[in-house]
Amino acid sequence: MPVPLIEFIDIYKGFDNNKVLKGVTFNIYSGQITSIIGKSGIGKSVLLKHIIGLMIPDRGDILFQGKSIRKMKKSELSKLKNKISYMFQSAALFDSMTVIENISLPLIEKSKFSKSKIKQKVRERMNQLDLYGIDNKYPAQLSGGMKKRVALARALVTGPEIILFDEPTTGLDPIRKNSVHSMISDYQTRLGFTAILVSHEIPDVFYISQRIVMLDAGKIIFQGSYREILRSKDQQVLDFITGSQKKPDGMTGLVGHSIGNKRIYEEKERLGRHGIPFSLIMFTVRNFDEINDRFGFTAGQTALKHISVQVEKYLRINDCSCRNSKDSVLLILSHTNIEDAKKVFSKLVKIFADSGTKNILPDYSFCLEMSGKVIEINSEMVINEIIEGNAGWENMDSQFNLCYERG
Repeated sequence: MPVPLIEFIDIYKGFDNNKVLKGVTFNIYSGQITSIIGKSGIGKSVLLKHIIGLMIPDRGDILFQGKSIRKMKKSELSKLKNKISYMFQSAALFDSMTVIENISLPLIEKSKFSKSKIKQKVRERMNQLDLYGIDNKYPAQLSGGMKKRVALARALVTGPEIILFDEPTTGLDPIRKNSVHSMISDYQTRLGFTAILVSHEIPDVFYISQRIVMLDAGKIIFQGSYREILRSKDQQVLDFITGSQKKPDGMTGLVGHSIGNKRIYEEKERLGRHGIPFSLIMFTVRNFDEINDRFGFTAGQTALKHISVQVEKYLRINDCSCRNSKDSVLLILSHTNIEDAKKVFSKLVKIFADSGTKNILPDYSFCLEMSGKVIEINSEMVINEIIEGNAGWENMDSQFNLCYERG
């Protein structure tokens, strides 16, 4: 495991009689997106304010690259603060300033650059974020999504190593939420900054995060990867994730992993009581990370959504599909034995190929390297072991490519 960039060690923080943080300990690693999740009003934003120095812990310590922030000299603290930028919930743009004035502000306040150098740096960031033709517009003239992009340009203009995002999708509709998540993921991959994201958008943030930290009742009850949180045995974690995954994610239209698991257990109970067979099909995009790295977060999500739409059109009303992981879709086929499941698999592969792959993403051409496997569940099988492994699955012969042509 790499050395943490930031370490929270036994942090306590209270306001009068309200004890918000009660011994918080967790790590943040360089070059990753870390999402802090949990119920509303439990102190997630308070954690961010400790990182940026807006709050001081009552007890405990925060280390940056192994050194206590409390023991840093003023000059060291100043250097640290210059490495950190903050993107607020509401974008917090100044209504009386134009777009270019808003983005320039951090450089005017923190740097000694000339006006021409500031203008050059601002233009570079605006070009990176595709902000064209809005230099002299005011925030009131921009859409909600465009305001978020301008806020990100302002956060990036000083070249920070760390950016803190406090509920960046608050007040946005599902399409614009997806756009903001895509924006954060794409630019973090491109520019390599460390991102710390406070969010309640479950499971959407899981798919852009390398690390998840869950806060509950003043303590960290989970820290780890997306796959690890789905395997958690902690009932508080499971209840929160299950409750949050009841609605489809805004990116693909699929319900989350935990809802799929719940459906599998229901089918297994029917199998035990009435002998009604059921089977699973797993479709996996084998080059999903490569697609994200080369073409951006939106490319992989859009392609996976295209797959999910075709699946949903074909499935019967008593079947179910869910997003099993960032790169796979799981189908639960009720009243279906293994031979029928293989027929469904073959039919879906043909549907994918015939569904029309032009104009999915007009600016790119790429191929998804797909694989699939099927299994008929029996009463002795342990569901979690089946979902997470290969034992018992029958790999289908047809590893296939699903190609998207530039429109």
